[in-house]
Amino acid sequence: MIIVQKYGGTSVADAERIKNVARRIKKARAECGKVVAVLSAQGDTTDDLKAKAFEISRNPSRRELDMLLATGEQQSAALMAMALHDLGESAVSLNAAQFGLHSTSNYGSARIKRIETERVNMELERGSIVLIAGFQGVNRYGDITTLGRGASDTTAVALAAVLGADRCEIYTDVDGVYTADPRLVPSARKIPRISYEEMLELSSLGAKVLHNRSVELANKYNVKLIVRSSMTEAEGTIVWEGAKMEKMLVSGIAVDDDVSRISIVGVKDEPGVAFKIFSCLAKEKISVDMILQSIGRSKTNDISFTVACDDLSRAIETLKENRDAISWDHIGSIDRIAKLSVIGAGMATNPGVASAVFEALYDVDVNIHMISTSEIRISVLIDVQDAKRAANSIHEKFSSLNVEYAG
Repeated sequence: MIIVQKYGGTSVADAERIKNVARRIKKARAECGKVVAVLSAQGDTTDDLKAKAFEISRNPSRRELDMLLATGEQQSAALMAMALHDLGESAVSLNAAQFGLHSTSNYGSARIKRIETERVNMELERGSIVLIAGFQGVNRYGDITTLGRGASDTTAVALAAVLGADRCEIYTDVDGVYTADPRLVPSARKIPRISYEEMLELSSLGAKVLHNRSVELANKYNVKLIVRSSMTEAEGTIVWEGAKMEKMLVSGIAVDDDVSRISIVGVKDEPGVAFKIFSCLAKEKISVDMILQSIGRSKTNDISFTVACDDLSRAIETLKENRDAISWDHIGSIDRIAKLSVIGAGMATNPGVASAVFEALYDVDVNIHMISTSEIRISVLIDVQDAKRAANSIHEKFSSLNVEYAG
């Protein structure tokens, strides 16, 4: 039996926590036989490395930034190997080049193309615990790439898929998936079982428990995920095809505060303008989320949309470079804003859900900047400082409604 485990940054934040995780891995090996553990960078290491880069350059090379950031995970893997050696275990740390994770060349957001299994299987057959530096790959030029923030989850799930692992355990600083972030909403409750589809909605909209691409991969290759805390022995949340939640109006609430808003004011009201705007951003690999077009004056429109905070300056620069082709009056932006999303399959057939969401926001005097909806989701843009009380108000509103609906 092979199991893949992934340990997040808080789980390996210092020497004592690394030793604690080493004991967990040793126990897992005794129970299961073969263990592959994927490690994230310690604590705030990635942020610290990024800050160092920007001390040197206002616009650091994306290739060199990946080269730098990938060292955080390599440190964790090597330190974990040392801790296991002290426990009498055979262990080996491997980076992406050593075990063969091949990726695209999009620095900062590379995608996995294929994973070689020969080296990992060889080490497992030798009786070694294999420790993998997560978050990274190697492109066709042999350069180090990174897979995006939080993508050690994706590394772990991809490995579990190609190795045919019995399960993939994701260890983090919370003991499962909750109806909302318990750090924001103290009354949030743990969800014992959740389907891939529901988990994907939550993770794509800002829930930080699992990287959204890891859930996509798990769904595609039917990898059984278990989300648990590395600090306790509590049972976690099972994410799996057969793990349907109880039928509720709202499955969960996600808050993403890594969002910037851009408003392009005074674009021409004619066909093709939106295409010009979003195609030039796409060429720069800038992902766009919520989009709102409103009618301006004198045959013009205003177009607002959101991007990740890290992409804000590049997006504005790109739009300015294409001003002659797009033709706009001026650009405004909000550096950081919160996107709060309410997710639930029961929303599609219950017309009162949207009204309840907006009532909950009104109750705590929260102003809405933008609204986006689908059959199973309502997302609103609100000020960052309002996110906590907005999430608590909505969670309280639906806690009683969910009980009534499930019964």
